[in-house]
Amino acid sequence: MPPGIMDIKGILARLPHRYPFQMVDRIVEVEPLHYIKAYKNVTHNEPYFTGHFPGEPIMPGVLQVEALAQAGGILLHYSYELTEGQVILLRGFDDMKLRHTVVPGDRLDLYTEIITIHRGLCRMKARASVDGKTTVSGVMSCYFEVPEGGVEVLGDGKKVPKTGK
Repeated sequence: MPPGIMDIKGILARLPHRYPFQMVDRIVEVEPLHYIKAYKNVTHNEPYFTGHFPGEPIMPGVLQVEALAQAGGILLHYSYELTEGQVILLRGFDDMKLRHTVVPGDRLDLYTEIITIHRGLCRMKARASVDGKTTVSGVMSCYFEVPEGGVEVLGDGKKVPKTGK
């Protein structure tokens, strides 16, 4: 597979999530310590569509945000070659806005970009879209242990070696 592209096998090797909560189907582009582009194919047989809403299925916004968080986690795994079992914990969201509905048959395009990483606290811009139309966007933050010798990303995009605690 070309560099920067990952299929479902590679994704499953990096994420602990499994069906029905695994929300990323393919990575199409990645630049370590910078950004990732991925997507989720939204199909009618997703379990949440039976109740949200029968006859008018809409992908819940919180699951769109979860898909972005998983793409961001894969970006961190890709950037740091994290060990199996090393967990990335979601901390929160700022200005996350739901803008458009997602329905069965849509391809939910996912984009996350690192803003900063300092002492294991990572902030990322996140945006999901369908056919170029934004469905959800905002800033998310997560925590993980930066490996020894890892790089931190400052607000100006400058990358510096991890310093001691």
